[in-house]
Amino acid sequence: MSTSRSLSSSPNGAISGQGTVTDRLVEANQAYAADFVDPGMDARPVLKVAVVACMDARLDLHDALGLELGDCHTIRNAGGVVTDDVIRSLTISQRALGTRSVVLIHHTGCGLLTLTEDFRHELEDEVGQRPSWAVEAFRDVDQDVRQSMQRVRTSPFLLHTDDVRGFVFDVKTGLLHEIDAA
Repeated sequence: MSTSRSLSSSPNGAISGQGTVTDRLVEANQAYAADFVDPGMDARPVLKVAVVACMDARLDLHDALGLELGDCHTIRNAGGVVTDDVIRSLTISQRALGTRSVVLIHHTGCGLLTLTEDFRHELEDEVGQRPSWAVEAFRDVDQDVRQSMQRVRTSPFLLHTDDVRGFVFDVKTGLLHEIDAA
């Protein structure tokens, strides 16, 4: 199944007859802005929840969770793992913007299941500089959700760690499977 309205691309990544993908996105934004009405919201999520999830393009978090604009903070990265930067975002979300709950979502078929820290070494060999970040690859998605929950629950920077729950999203069925903390 193809998405994004079955775009046809040329080998250099440009959209046929319409410029680059970024050009198409800017054009789509102009159409969006033409009908845009300020919803009158501030940055505080209505449901006081932050969702940490993988950046995988197959995860439509708002639809999958029944969320509307303004309901949550959404923090995404490769794997949905809780890194120092995720803790930074969650700390700001809680301390400055009032969130109280954290939902962690990994998924089946994640690309991080196929990577190792060798990826960093290969990058270092290629560009001559070691990345300062860890790949955070994992072999067991359920266990990585547990690890991510533990990182949130033990962070000294977070005020609210009593409502932290983790899930694995099945990319074939759309269902969430909750992971016990341990």
